[in-house]
Amino acid sequence: MDSYGIIGHPVGHSLSPTIHNWAFASKGLPKIYQAWDISPKKLPDFMSCVRTLGIRGLSVTIQHKKTIMPLLDSLDPIARDIGAVNTVIQRKGILHGTNTDITGFLAPLIYQGLKPKTALVLGAGGAARAALYGLKTLGTEIFLTCRNPKSGELLATELHAGFVSWDDRTRVAAELLINATPLGMHGSSAHASPWTGPLTGCKTCYDLVYTPQMTPFLNLASAQGKSVISGLAMFIHQAHAQFRLWTGQNFDIHGAAILAASRLAVR
Repeated sequence: MDSYGIIGHPVGHSLSPTIHNWAFASKGLPKIYQAWDISPKKLPDFMSCVRTLGIRGLSVTIQHKKTIMPLLDSLDPIARDIGAVNTVIQRKGILHGTNTDITGFLAPLIYQGLKPKTALVLGAGGAARAALYGLKTLGTEIFLTCRNPKSGELLATELHAGFVSWDDRTRVAAELLINATPLGMHGSSAHASPWTGPLTGCKTCYDLVYTPQMTPFLNLASAQGKSVISGLAMFIHQAHAQFRLWTGQNFDIHGAAILAASRLAVR
């Protein structure tokens, strides 16, 4: 039986095992998908095990999207340009990295016909990189803010965005506001939000966190009459793209969304 899984730290919140195991079963594929919580210092040793055990594919999440890159044999141009990997494919002992977060990020915007003129991205991790890259393809004027000005300015320069200090983020009147931080995620940050107060000039708030489906950030936006996009849409579409890369098949996106929402509702 072929083995797949997700690596991150933390990773207990992830619905990836639920979705991918459901998708494998729905297609009658003899494959299994697991969750591995791997601390950053253990990542090199774990990737050696991936090679030895012949694990066929990985989803890559928090803390590893950038640091995994030098541990791989090859990268596709998109992953190299973004500077982050969220998907690993192993074929004939070769570990190849790519990124399906862009597909996932853009899917709900395209579906709703949204092409924002301006956007502010909160955060500077792997998810933020995908959001910045995706927004570039839409021709959006992009601003970036994060708590660490050194990493934020570096990323902004790298992906041609304007940098705004974290303390000044509320002064940017962007049409689209994107939370690409872990704030609001189930766990120690569950009650946190990257934004408080009025959402001046903003039309749509998009949270890349999907556990819970409605985060404190999205609840704030909804209370102010803003359009909201849950990270669940991005999650399902990036997982679908991963599944297609690993198996050459498509799963039922609508069915996967219903399953994921039902699991979130009982958490």
